[in-house]
Amino acid sequence: MENKELITTAELAKILGISRIAVFKRIKRGQIKAIRVGRNFVIPRDSLPEVLGQVLSKKNKREIETAVKKTVREYGQTLRLLGNE
Repeated sequence: MENKELITTAELAKILGISRIAVFKRIKRGQIKAIRVGRNFVIPRDSLPEVLGQVLSKKNKREIETAVKKTVREYGQTLRLLGNE
């Protein structure tokens, strides 16, 4: 029985063009949401846009916002001067 809502690590590796080991490493780091099924992992198909970089996760949005705030705080005056040129 095939579940169309889940994909295997091998299928995801093929989609991303990376090895299965690289997929496992991303799962371990929390970059890919996966569900453990026995000794294997499966990835919910609805999380593919995020995995493929088509959608920003809340964590990624927070990281970007933090980086922008830090840049403005540290280089705000320089950015304003560049904007006036």
